[in-house]
Amino acid sequence: MSLITPFDPWKNSLCTCPFKYSLSAYTGCVHGCLYCYASSYIRNFSLARAKKDFLARLKREIKKIPQNSIITLASSSDPYQPLEKKLRLTRESLKIFENYKLRINIVTKSSLILEDSDILRNLERVTVSISLTTLDEKLAKKLEPYASSPNQKLRAIEELSKYIPVIVRFDPLIYELNTSEIPKIVKIIKSAGAKQIITSTYKIKPDNFKRMLKIFPEYKNLWEKLYLAEGEKRNGYVYLPEYLRKKLISLVRLIVLGENLKFSCCREGFANLNTANCDGSSLLD
Repeated sequence: MSLITPFDPWKNSLCTCPFKYSLSAYTGCVHGCLYCYASSYIRNFSLARAKKDFLARLKREIKKIPQNSIITLASSSDPYQPLEKKLRLTRESLKIFENYKLRINIVTKSSLILEDSDILRNLERVTVSISLTTLDEKLAKKLEPYASSPNQKLRAIEELSKYIPVIVRFDPLIYELNTSEIPKIVKIIKSAGAKQIITSTYKIKPDNFKRMLKIFPEYKNLWEKLYLAEGEKRNGYVYLPEYLRKKLISLVRLIVLGENLKFSCCREGFANLNTANCDGSSLLD
């Protein structure tokens, strides 16, 4: 099986990403995010492991990728989780990319990416997307127990944005858990130096919903009403009802555009609201 594969978000018909490739050095992720969807698709997802002979295979496969292609690191398994500290497979990948004319989009929840600042500066076209769900440290510890804290993420945004375009994935919007933070988060993201904000709403899969209810039982009645009674089943997920999704997405958009940032939403069915590609790749042009 190839390491570098065309990005395919499990055949989600609402995906509006341009054609790109996906590359992961690791299978699985240890961040422990309650809302994670990838755990529904990847066996033993919470047990991170390196892919066999990763660097040797990458050196062979990269030669076949057309120039100017977009490669995303990584679609589901964070390229900067603790295992990277020891193995440095993401770092070595970036060194390989220096020899090719490619467009690289890195997606992470970890401030560990700052250790690769020296290489990132040398890549011709690269963007970094950092996920930020809340500014509340206690809430973040519940939602993403082993990911970098909000303050660590903001520091990474500030440092990286000094020399490369940074996108913030402000998601998922979890009504009403973090949606009151929308105005504050957008303004702080702007002041940290990001160029674009991507947002999306929390979507139910059976395993992530079980985790969410265990940690936030006080939201059980609300979420069951909004998702199970009033929500929509689309592409194997249960969505919030359309009126509420559009209201939340539009609010984020209004504030983002007021801060003169690029905006997009991801797999919501509202592509007409986007002012840039939904994955931040517009900043690679």
